[in-house]
Amino acid sequence: MSQPHIDIYTKFGCGFCVRAKRLLDEKGADYHEHDITMGGPKREEMLQRAPQARTVPQIFIGETHVGGSDELAALERSGKLDPLLEG
Repeated sequence: MSQPHIDIYTKFGCGFCVRAKRLLDEKGADYHEHDITMGGPKREEMLQRAPQARTVPQIFIGETHVGGSDELAALERSGKLDPLLEG
């Protein structure tokens, strides 16, 4: 089974973004990073996918909106991240 598509919306200089990407890297997960520092169409895309999102990172694994770095770390601590990454 193939890994689900992963999108992570980030901004330049965001420590939480770095932390989330580091965890995904440690898991060997391939992800698509979208830098929305200057706004633009990817920021609008993020807001359409997660209308309540006001911070970065915003992480999507497949059709699941994970949330931010803290939520990603919580999934890891609870043992739920690996199954999500496996699809």
